[in-house]
Amino acid sequence: MKKLLHTLPGRIALAIVAGIAAGAVAPGWLAAAAATFNGLMGQLLGFLIPLIIIGFVAPAIADVGRRAGSMLAATAALAYGATFLAGAMSYGIGRLTFPMIVDPSLAEAGAAAEAATVLPWFEVSVPPLMPVTTALALAFMLGLGCAIASAASLRRGLTELRDIVALSIDRAVLPLLPPYIGCIFLVMTVEGRVASILATFAGIIGIIFAMHVLILLLQYAIAGAIGRRNPLRMLRTMLPAYLTALGTQSSAATIPVTLRQTVRLGVDEDVAGFTVPLCATIHMSGSTLKIVACAMALMMMHAQPVPPELFARFIAMLGITIIAAPGIPGGAIMASLGLLASILGFDTRMQAMMIALYIAMDSFGTACNVTGDGALAVIIDRFFGKKK
Repeated sequence: MKKLLHTLPGRIALAIVAGIAAGAVAPGWLAAAAATFNGLMGQLLGFLIPLIIIGFVAPAIADVGRRAGSMLAATAALAYGATFLAGAMSYGIGRLTFPMIVDPSLAEAGAAAEAATVLPWFEVSVPPLMPVTTALALAFMLGLGCAIASAASLRRGLTELRDIVALSIDRAVLPLLPPYIGCIFLVMTVEGRVASILATFAGIIGIIFAMHVLILLLQYAIAGAIGRRNPLRMLRTMLPAYLTALGTQSSAATIPVTLRQTVRLGVDEDVAGFTVPLCATIHMSGSTLKIVACAMALMMMHAQPVPPELFARFIAMLGITIIAAPGIPGGAIMASLGLLASILGFDTRMQAMMIALYIAMDSFGTACNVTGDGALAVIIDRFFGKKK
């Protein structure tokens, strides 16, 4: 239990329980204090979003862009395609299954709760430095510029910016996430909407776990057909990487185990040494699957439409925005907050719910990412490996 409480998912789970318990007996002043803290935390997240995009995406593009060759292009295209496929599959399954789980009366309950909305004591506005789309455009320009022009000083500056943003998330945002989410659930309990939301979350999490298994089976079925190997045997070989990722919650920290198991699949050592570290950064199938599913569920809870063209644009941008996310725990959801707001229209409360849902399953998404890296390496080896 002590080890669980030292992890971010464990602290968030405890915060949710504490928030619900406190909300059941909270006086008005405590609910108002929680709403005030939520507003301040929401402003902090909104301010950091453009900096996260620039600090994470620009250095990652510069790193990838400096590597030349057809193997790089093939690996990047394959990783992006796998990530987009996972998001599209998540959308398709969610459209079929979530209406059977999401209670349509939640939207009506939310509207009825407007009269009981808890108001904060005061509000502070901390506007972001630039819109999300501007930050994305600037990140691409700086990243590609560093790669093409070999701008060593700017590249070093972007790396230092990334370190500062990562430090801000590690020292400020992540420690404040449990109380923030706890206060969100406290306010929802006071407003009378928490029970139905939690019941919906339980069913959604179960479907997401099933989708993780399905996407891995699909990836290894394709890799097995192309690489002429047994897909189930390959999945069994990659099991140590999956279990390691469950514990570390980091694709980067799992690279040594993923690399070893990928070589045991029969992949050429040079190909494995190139593709595994690269895919640890740019292949995010499990993370994309979770983000798309959770976003759909929350939109359905608020009676918002989930048209395919909207989510196609969201998934396409998501596959690029989270390419540098493996550097920190929960990095993918942090990097995606800007897209959730700008494309899907999420407010700060919905973003907080997304963070809670995502981090509760963070290790499983990471495990799905790194296990899928082995399948991609097998496909690349089929075309670029030494002829056996």
